[in-house]
Amino acid sequence: MINLSKVKNPMPEQNPEIRKRNFLEVSEGYTEEMAVNEAMRCLNCRTRPCVSGCPVMVNIPEFIGKIATGEYEEAYKVINTTSSLPAICGRVCPQENQCEGKCVRGIKDEPVAIGRLERFAADWHAKNSDSTIQLEKNGNRHRVAVVGAGPAGLACAGDLINKGYDVTVYESLHKLGGVLVYGIPEFRLPKAIVAREVAALEEKGVKFVTNAIIGRSITVDELIEEEKFEAVFVGTGAGLPSFMNIPGENLLGVCAANEYLTRINLMKAYLPEYDTPIIKAKKIAVVGGGNVAMDSARCAMRMGAEEVYIIYRRSEEEMPARAEEVHHAKEEGIEFRMLTNPVKIVGDEEGRVTGIECVKMAQGEVDASGRRSPVEIPDSNFIIEADCVIMAIGTKLNRLILDTTKNLKENKRGGIAVDEKAATNRPEIFAGGDAVTGAATVIKAMGAGKVAAAGIDEYLTKQ
Repeated sequence: MINLSKVKNPMPEQNPEIRKRNFLEVSEGYTEEMAVNEAMRCLNCRTRPCVSGCPVMVNIPEFIGKIATGEYEEAYKVINTTSSLPAICGRVCPQENQCEGKCVRGIKDEPVAIGRLERFAADWHAKNSDSTIQLEKNGNRHRVAVVGAGPAGLACAGDLINKGYDVTVYESLHKLGGVLVYGIPEFRLPKAIVAREVAALEEKGVKFVTNAIIGRSITVDELIEEEKFEAVFVGTGAGLPSFMNIPGENLLGVCAANEYLTRINLMKAYLPEYDTPIIKAKKIAVVGGGNVAMDSARCAMRMGAEEVYIIYRRSEEEMPARAEEVHHAKEEGIEFRMLTNPVKIVGDEEGRVTGIECVKMAQGEVDASGRRSPVEIPDSNFIIEADCVIMAIGTKLNRLILDTTKNLKENKRGGIAVDEKAATNRPEIFAGGDAVTGAATVIKAMGAGKVAAAGIDEYLTKQ
């Protein structure tokens, strides 16, 4: 039976006026009744276009069909055969541009809420099952090192352990999860869920080493030559901050979004029992239009700011942030200043931020990104009052692995050069995710990790 409703079942959420001052998860998840009702909207298309839109190729119609018949654990098993992090993907993936963007129901109506259903299946499994899913595997004794415990590394490790490899993951921080723990706020992705997914990998046999900076503590070459790993996957992400190089960026009260979010998410600055130093301001301007900008602005509101602005040089239609995140930010009182570009940060005699000088922009011709390029309107300067400015304009690649690994080639972006199988010019070294492409989404990093796992399996099988 198919549910002919034209719209998705709405997601239960915290009231905006309440949630904007707490770090509890905004979206509360489907009930069983909601999930079954939404699953029945799926047409179970023969061509399965939604699967082609998923970077990790989850069998979407099959798991949704299981939910529709009340087989929730079976739905989780279907997802888990290809995705190591379903509870995470169900929360933070940009489904509107991927699986849901290709849903046939979306041609005339709203697409099936694939992400919400994935989250439901993963959460149901966590509440009702005593153990992780164990896939059939035979140990093959091959040892593989994974550098980075973010989405790419975890996905690679998950696929390799399922194939029977001996996998050790090295993480530079004291917590596992990469951007999942230091970048994405608690109200979007509770850290207990990340820990749960990591624990599932540990139960399968993945070993984790924290506080290990590869390139400093030990090099990739030493992992191969001294630790006797037969292959290494590099999934270190792209964590160096970017700035605009405008006057005033050295004033007190200016910070990078990744530092601000790390202090809040990883170092628990939002909890009174933690003594983490962090900027606390009343009027905060966040420069940027991506998910990191939305996260920063929404965190600023929760940290006690009275006014928070998003400053973005293009129009709202061209913002790279998820529509859901923009919607939530507006509900929480974040003010959006579109077609606005900073040219200077202004301060007082003590060197503290007092405002941000901007110019108004107009939409020009379409540029290489497929968006209309912003053009400055002459003599349109104005100042937005602020006592803190957070730069959320992207991150740069860290060269540590490239600079400390013998003969490893880089690509045009400054990342590690790989082929279609994630192999580098060094046959025993593979790489993927932000370390190759620059900053991208969680699910794309996971997809790269899966490609690398397949490449490593093929390489070591031939060996």
